[in-house]
Amino acid sequence: MKIYQPHTWPQTLEAAITIQESLSQQVITEDQLREPISYVAGVDMGFTADGTVSRAAVAVLSFPDLQVVETTLAHRPTSFPYIPGFLSFREIPAVLDALEKIQTVPDIILCDGQGIAHPRRFGIASHLGVILDMPTIGVAKSLLIGKHQELPETRGSWQPLIHKGETIGAVLRTRIGVKPLYISSGHKISLTTAIDYVLHCTPKYRLPETTRVADKLASNR
Repeated sequence: MKIYQPHTWPQTLEAAITIQESLSQQVITEDQLREPISYVAGVDMGFTADGTVSRAAVAVLSFPDLQVVETTLAHRPTSFPYIPGFLSFREIPAVLDALEKIQTVPDIILCDGQGIAHPRRFGIASHLGVILDMPTIGVAKSLLIGKHQELPETRGSWQPLIHKGETIGAVLRTRIGVKPLYISSGHKISLTTAIDYVLHCTPKYRLPETTRVADKLASNR
């Protein structure tokens, strides 16, 4: 993939907030998918050398049969500290390095993190989607912000995730008897469509197959 980076990476929290507030205006939460969807990708991160080296993994799977087509890894020095709400500045530089190596361009990227379910509506999935100008979905394992009603145990059940009176995502049950996931639009995809694709990508386990493959690569397991 050819990557165009629209901004320099900040060194301060104040500069990072400015970028988030500015680029969040470019996020599209309506479906602008390139049909048919033939490939989906997952991105995930690992860190080595006491966190000083970032290791990004990308896994591209065929859709709808979810067979691994291509995987890549990239390493680079970690240049931003771990601060909740600002993980994109710590992780995306290495993710872009990994994406540059892939030959199979995905139609949708599922990110291990938040989309617009973020205090400034600009989590890592939204940030990556805006940079790449392509559809992305935030698939988070834990709640960052928002509240929701009690969720039934049945697979596929979901409840809106509400923050300051706005629906910013959904809490989704992907498997009976396990903790739910927190789904939000990243870029160029609606919430209901994002839920549909996440469910299709989770045929057996709690996490999407895209995330599972990328996580194993990033964690070197």
